[in-house]
Amino acid sequence: MGWKIGTRIPRQLNEQGLEYTAKWAAGIGLDVLDVGSLTEETRPTLERHGLQIGSVDAQGVRYLLCKDDAKREAAVTSLKEQIDAIAAAGASVMFMCLVPDDRSQPRKETFAIWKDAFPEVVRRAEEKGVYIAIEGWPGPGPEFPTIGCTPEMWRVMFEAVPSKHFGLNYDPSHLVWLGIDYLRVLSEFGERVNHCHGKDTEMLDEERYESGIISPTFGTKFGFSGGFWRYTIPGHGAVAWEQVAARLDRLGYTGAICIELEDHRFRGTLEKEQEGIRKGFEHLAGYFK
Repeated sequence: MGWKIGTRIPRQLNEQGLEYTAKWAAGIGLDVLDVGSLTEETRPTLERHGLQIGSVDAQGVRYLLCKDDAKREAAVTSLKEQIDAIAAAGASVMFMCLVPDDRSQPRKETFAIWKDAFPEVVRRAEEKGVYIAIEGWPGPGPEFPTIGCTPEMWRVMFEAVPSKHFGLNYDPSHLVWLGIDYLRVLSEFGERVNHCHGKDTEMLDEERYESGIISPTFGTKFGFSGGFWRYTIPGHGAVAWEQVAARLDRLGYTGAICIELEDHRFRGTLEKEQEGIRKGFEHLAGYFK
């Protein structure tokens, strides 16, 4: 099917350096690494170990969404330069989350700014053969300021910027706790999927009884949690990965599925991170290999 499985690089693994990370990732059978930024050594280091670049994080996106004209224009220039660098490195996916610099800014205002500034960025992506993938994390509550994380927003945004070089990073973990049908999202927006994250969500019935869907007054019980839910590695949550794989196959998706390790049980030490990535990979490989 042409799919590749990889991972974003969590904190402890990142501290070991790219050479160590690439060697370890290749050793367990991964195909790609999502990287936070590019250096001259990124591509040759990965290639030495038979790996490819999955996605590259965009830097400074929040300033693209602010009201300050000078900051916004500088952000557009920077993103275009980053797109050039991604293309030069032989990569093709720029990953970003559309969270404004001012997180109290209403989403409707953020959208208006984005609609004006973003087309120039996408035109450069088209010229260079780069595909932008936006993350569906809604941002921190109570504002949830991110644009581009619900079907309501995607319809309007894709109408404003119809180019397929602007699309989604499909991550069902966010959709699960938001109460959005993550399979229906693929049915409606699957052709705009430019990248995928392998992350899951467990719904916590006891915690929901305690606090409902609002944040607990005295703090969440687990890391990477919103109280009534928590992020997990693939296979430890509510996502039916076999159905996700089937729908992506019907859509003809041939990109990467990269683990995003935000499961509190597999964080804190290098060994825990490696265990979490390995277990997540083993689960995904049952459907994506």
